[in-house]
Amino acid sequence: MAELRTEEEQVQALKDWWKENGKSLVVGVAAAVAIVLGWKAWQNNQQQQAANASALYQNLTEAVQLATGGVGDAQYSTAAHLNEQLRSDYADTAYARYAALMMAAMDVNSGEPQAALSQLDWVIDNSDEVDDIVRVAHLRKAMLMSQQGQADAAIDLLKGVDAGNYDVQFQELLGDLYADKGQTEAAFAAYDRALQLGGGEQLRPLLKMKRDDLAGAES
Repeated sequence: MAELRTEEEQVQALKDWWKENGKSLVVGVAAAVAIVLGWKAWQNNQQQQAANASALYQNLTEAVQLATGGVGDAQYSTAAHLNEQLRSDYADTAYARYAALMMAAMDVNSGEPQAALSQLDWVIDNSDEVDDIVRVAHLRKAMLMSQQGQADAAIDLLKGVDAGNYDVQFQELLGDLYADKGQTEAAFAAYDRALQLGGGEQLRPLLKMKRDDLAGAES
């Protein structure tokens, strides 16, 4: 009888616990299921977004290759349309920023520097952090600005961003800009810095030539 009472007490205790906690347990399980399903749905959406952006970028790349090969304005128009679609629908993806860099190069080749600058500005303005894509955009923008006689602005642009993995390229371009302005000492220092960062004179013979030419000009 004692054993029976113990079992009855256990059953009653379980009933009492369920009465007090069953509702919150069900709600908790439902919430957990909703979170898991929501997370999976978000992941699936992200994967689909990436796949769509990748397909558009691939089509744009093919159009650019055809346009570069001299196919004509139709391919350029196709590339421009795909670029706009990436910018409007997938602006937060790397594909959209790479596409803008590619279109900027096409605009330069087509003699449209202002259009190229607009593409590069879009890359810079639509990036949450300074990554290598942004650094390339700054480099290309500084080159275009220099060609338009805006050496001072180009120098300020380069000096205002973390060069990261592109430190050698930044320093070399700074050297070019200073040299164009006739600031030999600053140009020499930038070239020398680029040589040091780039592994030395043997690995960068053309850069060494630029630096040494300045040394000869000063003597």
